[in-house]
Amino acid sequence: MTTAIIKCPDRYIDTTIDDEIVLLALDSADFFSLTGTSISIWQLIDGSRTRAEITSAVAAEYGVAASEIESEVAEFIDQLVEGGFARNA
Repeated sequence: MTTAIIKCPDRYIDTTIDDEIVLLALDSADFFSLTGTSISIWQLIDGSRTRAEITSAVAAEYGVAASEIESEVAEFIDQLVEGGFARNA
């Protein structure tokens, strides 16, 4: 996919607790707890980056090949989209 991923701030509340970001979906009261690489991915979702660009940035940050983490990053972004926290631009 070549479209940017953007956050949907009107659909969630987030807070940082120690080394964790907690996202609360306003419509369902479901929440996600983000730690480790999921925080990196969340912070890279800024409305200007595509899935491929997010994957490349995370790969560079952690010193791995993008092909090694592509499916995991895509799966996590899909979960964020399904949860209403993000969407394709």
